[in-house]
Amino acid sequence: MTEKPWRDRFRQEDELVEQLQSELLEAAIRRAQALADGVAEMGSVYKVAKEVGKSYTAVSNAIKKHTPTA
Repeated sequence: MTEKPWRDRFRQEDELVEQLQSELLEAAIRRAQALADGVAEMGSVYKVAKEVGKSYTAVSNAIKKHTPTA
């Protein structure tokens, strides 16, 4: 079996990387919205962070970076 030329393999993998990056960004936005909803429900970033086992900073930064109203 003949292997595809490296240029073709590169283009194929590059397209996959772009697709996965797009999906990752969409997931990060949905995740941040879920965290923001948790803050609205529980009253503080600290409580949400404790609930999900993440640091306060990680939760706060995710919300700030990926929600338009944060």
